[in-house]
Amino acid sequence: MRFTSTNLRFALKVSFGLSSLVVWLPAAAVHAQNPGYHVAVVSESGDMATWLTPSGPRLTPERIVPIGVMPSDIDGPHNITVSADGKSYYITVAHGTPFGSLWKLDTQNDSVLGKSQVELFPTTVSLTPDGQLAFVANSDFHGDHPRTNVISVIHTPTMTKITDLEACDMPHGVKVNHAGTRAYVSCMHSDEILELEVATLTLTRRARTGAAHAKTALSAASHSGTAAPSPAGECSPTFVSVSGDDKRLFVACNAANTLQVWDAGTLRPIKEIPVGKGAYNVEPSPNGKFVLVTNKKDQSVSVIDAAGLSEVARIPTSKRIVHGIAYSPDSRYAYISCESIGIDPGAVDVIDLASRARVSTVPIAGQPTGITVLPTSSVSQRR
Repeated sequence: MRFTSTNLRFALKVSFGLSSLVVWLPAAAVHAQNPGYHVAVVSESGDMATWLTPSGPRLTPERIVPIGVMPSDIDGPHNITVSADGKSYYITVAHGTPFGSLWKLDTQNDSVLGKSQVELFPTTVSLTPDGQLAFVANSDFHGDHPRTNVISVIHTPTMTKITDLEACDMPHGVKVNHAGTRAYVSCMHSDEILELEVATLTLTRRARTGAAHAKTALSAASHSGTAAPSPAGECSPTFVSVSGDDKRLFVACNAANTLQVWDAGTLRPIKEIPVGKGAYNVEPSPNGKFVLVTNKKDQSVSVIDAAGLSEVARIPTSKRIVHGIAYSPDSRYAYISCESIGIDPGAVDVIDLASRARVSTVPIAGQPTGITVLPTSSVSQRR
């Protein structure tokens, strides 16, 4: 059977029984040489995860994994991440009745290992380095605001929810540091970042990133934790990432069109760097040389020199709405997910960080959003 972008979602979810089918793409299209890693991207309106095989600067689709349980509605897989041991991957599924969920799947055969109900519209997920805990930001995009939303904490071996931590108004980004001691949360409407202690699952500090959304009446002083001074103006932080040495935080300001750099030790701002319009996701490269920011309203990616803290390039993307960031393990390539608009498919763009240019593009149907990389050193070959 041949699948097209227009009939794929229906065929996957109805004709073949929800999430029971993995569609392997033609073997001739997949490069035989093992590159040492694979790339995965989820499609929010297509209810699927697409695995791709890299070969130099190019990506070739390898297989498609259906995600979701509702045969006539969109489940909305939004974000994806891989465990440190490479044995499993996790996907946030935004829609439910009414709550969303976190799925755990096997990297070897894509079987569903477990699910956990979280809260309203889960967006991003981050794992502790030992793989024992998953932190999920529940953004509650369609609920009434202002409201205090929660961060769900999941025990991943059993996929049991431990607790929902009261956090802030519309938490969107969450990232555990490399030491596994702290988790950081970016809060879009209340315009702040939070620090959580992993050992005690408590909120330890919070800091204002901006003036807060006009609809949000909550202030930092109305919650537990110590507040720090904030930059002026509205930031609306969509994502937060951590430097490789855990000393700095990088915060994407969607309203201010900037990247904020914070000292993780003092939880105070160091510098604010102008980037493109609608800064959305931010990730430092594995080698620590660059920090990339997707500019969702600018059709571009900003490349920040991590040492000098300045924008050294702004690279146009193939599609208008730019979303997520992942890297090859050697930091040579960055993989950028671009969302769909109507019948026009989305894409994953490949950026060569040596030449600072987009070098290839592969179309991906169904509004691709979250993207990640799986090193294959601990995963056996499938075919």
